Amino acid sequence: MDKRPMHTAWPDIAYTSWEETCAGLHLWCQIVGKYRLRHAVWLNHSWHATLYVTPRGLTTGLVTDPNIPVTVSFDFCDHRLIVEAADGRVSGFDLEPMSVAMFHERFAAAIEHGGADSRFNGRPNEVPDPIPFRRDTETRPYDAAAVSRFHGALLCVHDVFVRFRSGFHGKVSPAHLFWGSFDFAVTRFSGRTAPSHPGGVPNLPDTVTREAYSHEVSSAGFWPGNGYGEAMFYSYAYPFPKGMAKMPVRPDAAFWNEELGEFLLPYDAVRTAKDPVNTLLAFLQTTYDAAADTGKWDRAALERDLGLAGVPPLARRDRSAGR
Repeated sequence: MDKRPMHTAWPDIAYTSWEETCAGLHLWCQIVGKYRLRHAVWLNHSWHATLYVTPRGLTTGLVTDPNIPVTVSFDFCDHRLIVEAADGRVSGFDLEPMSVAMFHERFAAAIEHGGADSRFNGRPNEVPDPIPFRRDTETRPYDAAAVSRFHGALLCVHDVFVRFRSGFHGKVSPAHLFWGSFDFAVTRFSGRTAPSHPGGVPNLPDTVTREAYSHEVSSAGFWPGNGYGEAMFYSYAYPFPKGMAKMPVRPDAAFWNEELGEFLLPYDAVRTAKDPVNTLLAFLQTTYDAAADTGKWDRAALERDLGLAGVPPLARRDRSAGR
């Protein structure tokens, strides 16, 4: 059992209470993410395009804009979009009810005010029936309290995902938010190449999907509710190992979804658990176990104990051996 203190207040983020706000925020994140994508050197599995959780919201991290380096951040405490440029200029605007087109216009102006290049691809990805950002003129609500709760959930999930990430010695992704599908994820790799992915993700080039799944993965993540109707944790493997769906997983609320080909666990089952942290860790570990065992991963070479703050892995191992 993990006894280290972590966030204890897992907020209620019932999807039906902020569905329209979530849909708008998803597209706003795509706009910011596409700006980063235009100027970032391509990294494996599209890791160059993601957003990162901060104490106040989400950020691009440093974007190497050809005109001037900038960082773009969503501040979900003061509810603002902030652009910080390397020469000290700061610009931005309030997050409030507005259309996607208006967000796009204000974002471009903020980027230009910072001296950066505001050009990027103006069409959403991974959503059905995409409307170009400039033409999406319907005003969308912005429920600031709901967004703050979502941010609180991300902070809680981030802590657990980073802890789980520390237990892998092989190649493993950061814990980061993919703005295309609007999910927060962490992915482990077996080290072996994978069969070519069939593609077919809505409004996403197959070349991107195939590069993302060029190697065997066990991936886990968190949706706020988009695409499923409620906040949900997921875990899957590519390629799908025979027998994985029949493997036992924990907690009891976890289940296999045949249509998606993934294990699922409702966020509320974690939020309302007596020990949310270890409930989620159990899901992450047992679903990874299912993928690694049925996929015949070299687990002895790839895994290590979960990390402790300030303690290097070898020192931790030496200390355990001396007890």
